[in-house]
Amino acid sequence: MKLDRLIGILSILLQRDKVTMPYLAETFEVSRRTISRDVDALCRAGIPIVTSQGAGGGVSILAGGRLDRAILTSAELQAILAGLRSLDSVSGTRRYAQLMEKLAGPGFWAQGGGVLIDLAAWHKGPLSEKLDLLREAIGAGRTVGFHYYAPSGESDRVTEPYYILFQWGAWYLWAWCRAREGYRLFKLDRMARPALGEAFAKRQAPYPDLSSQRVFPELYRVEAIVPAQYKWLLVEEYGEGSFTVQPDGRCRFSIGFTHLDSAVGFLLSFRGEAEVLGPGEVKAALGRLGKKLAEAYGGT
Repeated sequence: MKLDRLIGILSILLQRDKVTMPYLAETFEVSRRTISRDVDALCRAGIPIVTSQGAGGGVSILAGGRLDRAILTSAELQAILAGLRSLDSVSGTRRYAQLMEKLAGPGFWAQGGGVLIDLAAWHKGPLSEKLDLLREAIGAGRTVGFHYYAPSGESDRVTEPYYILFQWGAWYLWAWCRAREGYRLFKLDRMARPALGEAFAKRQAPYPDLSSQRVFPELYRVEAIVPAQYKWLLVEEYGEGSFTVQPDGRCRFSIGFTHLDSAVGFLLSFRGEAEVLGPGEVKAALGRLGKKLAEAYGGT
């Protein structure tokens, strides 16, 4: 019986009014019997969990209950609190923090924590409204329509929403797209005028495959040499192991990109001081852009 699974179950129960045993079993990829034992262990530890059978039944935390900290250390509770505070940062409320206070008790706040996570975007208002609407749609099993801005162009979409994700520093919706007839990730920042639609019959939606190979397949491997003063940029974007220092102090790197525009955009960060070794498509794109800029703003 792993503590991380117990914490995971507790985290879900803190955020949702009620869940079913089959849902927990599928989420943690274990049997229903294992989940039943986990719930019993949480109950024995003093966590006020109740289960109900039949239609509309499930697992939930007893209303007004408080979390017995015997099963979790202070550091583990603070980690849960940091996660809940991060959700509050999006909405600008203390909804999740207040829930944690009810469960853990007022003395919990005096212990500090030292971890602050802010998941909000610059446009906090619209993002908060989108998240609230998507939560409602997922809970009620209703479609969501919106206008979407993508690199390939604009389109109107109708989707069957399943999961909200925070990944790669941004919020995404994982949904079945009726126009594409498949599961897609939609970036919330590119989503405009979302609106609730009709009820739909939920599918057995898979979890999104967020592996880099699938989401960001490497189509262009850029090799370049840049001056030493840009070492910070390479470390920030791709890590300390993403380059080697040449005898003359310059940094040589080889980095893969999914889109040609992304490769060109990254190379422009070096303000024309990158010596691009390949591939040819990237060098040609830089040349075309350079010519266009020269024609628009003068210079050679």
